[in-house]
Amino acid sequence: MKKTIKLAVVAALVLGTTSAFATNGATLIGMGAEARGMAGTGIGIAHGAESALVNPALITSVKNTEISFGGTFFMPDVSYASQGGTSADSDADLSVIPEVSLATKINDNFYVGIGMWGTGGMGVDYRDAAASAGTMNMVTNLQLMQFGVPLAYTTNGFSIAVTPILQYGSLDINYVTDTTGDGKANDNGMGVAQDLKFGYNIGLAYEISGFTVGAVYKSQIDMEYKGFDHVVTPFVNDSQTGGTYDNNKLSTPAEMGIGISYTMAEHTLALDYKNIKWSDAKGYEDFAWDDQNVISLGYEYKAKGWAARVGYNYASSPISQKSQAYNNSAKLNGDTINMFNLLGFPGIVESHYAVGGTYSLNEQTSVDLAFTYAPEKSETYKAYNPKAKQEYDITTKHSQTGVSVQLNYNF
Repeated sequence: MKKTIKLAVVAALVLGTTSAFATNGATLIGMGAEARGMAGTGIGIAHGAESALVNPALITSVKNTEISFGGTFFMPDVSYASQGGTSADSDADLSVIPEVSLATKINDNFYVGIGMWGTGGMGVDYRDAAASAGTMNMVTNLQLMQFGVPLAYTTNGFSIAVTPILQYGSLDINYVTDTTGDGKANDNGMGVAQDLKFGYNIGLAYEISGFTVGAVYKSQIDMEYKGFDHVVTPFVNDSQTGGTYDNNKLSTPAEMGIGISYTMAEHTLALDYKNIKWSDAKGYEDFAWDDQNVISLGYEYKAKGWAARVGYNYASSPISQKSQAYNNSAKLNGDTINMFNLLGFPGIVESHYAVGGTYSLNEQTSVDLAFTYAPEKSETYKAYNPKAKQEYDITTKHSQTGVSVQLNYNF
């Protein structure tokens, strides 16, 4: 059974997903084109069937049955340069992130749904970079996908829901530390490691006089990837800390958030706040990721047969420069943490702008579009390169563009 599920997920990923950069650290700013068109707002505003992961209590907005499917074309632009070296562009510049959601009304009080969503990841591809760039020809690729069954109950404007989740994860990291000149691209590599783990989302919502207030909690999911310890061990600075890295877990962090929206005639204004607990997530805590406080603001104008949306999302980078003297229980110090984060997992973008819209083809069918943009963010840190065995400055630049398309059918 486990093999069958894995094969089904891999088949979905083969549709085009390579290495999915995400916007808030390693987490997409919204599930579905409606939410992404409003910069991820969805805790206190309903988006039909696609609310299953953002706030499952709001699938109660579905009139009868709604199915939506589509995806996001995600286009990160990442470059890297070491002190005195040339700049290199990452070739991981296009990902396709799929989504399918279904929700149906059982009766006036009970709703149920099912869906499959690409929820995040990250990656770079410097395999063809010149040696002078100092990238170690690093290739990283983390992919996350969730399967969920939202179950919701509503009465007198109050809704409560839970979504049991099965998460699939795939991680691959390769880089070269060879000093003999043979140039093997897999000199240090773990191969593709996969895992399946369970989690859950809990959502609440209350609607009154044009206002909708929502709250959500998402559990931490402890993913385990065989070989992760092997590829991290060379980043243990032997001259300062010694030992090996002995953790294979890279957890999806817990999240908690609240949201509110107000609708007056054709206008809706929505505001979300959520906290992403990177500092408690296994793996990320070893690399000193900070918790993120995410603020999303969205506006929607809805007319007969069409709608327009805009939004803004901000969260400070979970990655910050650590001093050379920094050490943790994982036997990693500041310089090696800086190198691994900024080279292999540079989730440093902070501000995100979004526009989107909906066009109804008929009473049952509509199409959603969304465009998101994160302007370039640049960081320069002190780092330790296990290939060169020396400390120097490294610089990463990162911007993002995304296009989401979704087809909805109500019956």
